[in-house]
Amino acid sequence: MTCKRELRIATWNIHMGIGLDGERDLSRTAQVIRQLAPDVIALQEVDNQVEQEINDLERLGEVTGLSVVVGPTLQRTTGDYGNALLTRLPVLHVERYDLSFKQREPRGLLIVHQDWHGKELQVAITHLGLRPGERRCQVRRLIEYLSAGERKPLILMGDFNEWLFWGRPMRWLRHHFGSVSSPRTFPTRLPLFRLDHILTDPPGRLHSMGVFQSSLSRIASDHLPLVATYSD
Repeated sequence: MTCKRELRIATWNIHMGIGLDGERDLSRTAQVIRQLAPDVIALQEVDNQVEQEINDLERLGEVTGLSVVVGPTLQRTTGDYGNALLTRLPVLHVERYDLSFKQREPRGLLIVHQDWHGKELQVAITHLGLRPGERRCQVRRLIEYLSAGERKPLILMGDFNEWLFWGRPMRWLRHHFGSVSSPRTFPTRLPLFRLDHILTDPPGRLHSMGVFQSSLSRIASDHLPLVATYSD
């Protein structure tokens, strides 16, 4: 008999490290990640500022003990901004795709190939746009990228900004990934919307999905972290 192998995975829109108190506090963000104790965590709205030859993501990696893979979508004078992956697994290969739509805020798709017990596991991270037409275009392109080549096993995580489960973007994603049963994560004080999601291909590999709530996670961002167990 072989035992199932499990990963603790999470996704979190960290809101640039700005909490409900209006303070930007990356040490608080790092504390929440340490409380989560993930093997793999996808981050969105990462304002990766550079100060004294070290950037915020490097600091998060040092504090959490996780390796960092960046997926910037914007370059600012103080540093870059976008998505990131923090992981305990060895990184084999990284892909970055542009999902930007017209003149709207640039968006991207980060795909990180990792070694999990000698087998390749791909983890994709994204943060989709605010307007429905924007998201429809981005989801079509995202599925196109994720359908190219050998992509299984795959985990897709992120802030989809899509709360209409009967809308076209979620229908297309369900067709590709199977059923979606994500809990409410936004806004932090009174979660009403299912904006953050974790999906797998093949489907059916997620267990114990839930919102992570602690005294810190409830004030560290405007989104609550979404956490789940993934098994092979």
